[in-house]
Amino acid sequence: MGRLVDGEWVKTSIITSDDSGAYDRVPRSFLDKISPDHKTYKPESGRYHLYVSYACPWATRALIFRKLKKLEDHISVDVVHPDMLEYGWSFSKDFPGSTGDSLHGFDHLKDVYLKADSNVSTTVTVPVLWDKKTNSIVNNESSEIIRIFNSAFNEITGDKKDYYPESLREEIDAINEQVYHDVNNGVYKSGFAKEQDVYEEAVTKLFKTLDELENRLESKDYLVGDQLTEADIRLVVTLLRFDPVYFGHFKCNLQRIKDYKNLSRYTKNLYEIDAVRESTFFDHIKRHYHYSHEEINPQRIVPVGPRQNF
Repeated sequence: MGRLVDGEWVKTSIITSDDSGAYDRVPRSFLDKISPDHKTYKPESGRYHLYVSYACPWATRALIFRKLKKLEDHISVDVVHPDMLEYGWSFSKDFPGSTGDSLHGFDHLKDVYLKADSNVSTTVTVPVLWDKKTNSIVNNESSEIIRIFNSAFNEITGDKKDYYPESLREEIDAINEQVYHDVNNGVYKSGFAKEQDVYEEAVTKLFKTLDELENRLESKDYLVGDQLTEADIRLVVTLLRFDPVYFGHFKCNLQRIKDYKNLSRYTKNLYEIDAVRESTFFDHIKRHYHYSHEEINPQRIVPVGPRQNF
């Protein structure tokens, strides 16, 4: 594993930590938009391409939005191999569901980043939203990509469903903020912690927030309002990975999601949505985390269970 520094691949740990030993996620590098008013990136059918990993929760939420917003015929997609090894995400096709790089024929995702900027300094992450016309990366921040998908292509698809409605935005933003820090990223803070006290602080916050979400979902189907919003999609990708991976691999083992009455019901119900179910691949998920994180699992043994995955 590693990252790009001034256009050169530097081998280093994927676990970036601050001075206290706490996991410190590196911000994304490409943060542009797509809109009719943008001077470069305008909504067009067939112009954009999405690079994803089925294992990655951040990439999966972009895939879910691509399906929810009927963008599958308009935005093409490639899927990396679940193993993230010496040179990062690979386009090897020797794992079911991995597609290779249909645009450039590259061996690794880092080469896509270098094609966009030959001198870039960045971590090489998914999802990546690529522009075929300018040979550039539009955006590699999943929270922004799902907002692009939510509205930028409405006139092309005719799909006007809004998963970030203006009347609920303040509440959605507040939930997203808490869920991101304590749950989405909280599982990584727990799993990648390098000090006992740092781990205990992260896992305590994680389960405190899960308990609050459990209470929030009493007699409710969705986090905000009476409809599916981006807040639900951002949360469910973590919940779906929790029992198969985070509970054991990341030591988030105070309680399983299946042990929560409301969170387990909520997760199962969201999994029944076609866009969620068809974007969730437990074989990629379990393989990636257990095989790629050699610092955590040096024998790279991938567990057989759990027996039931929602």
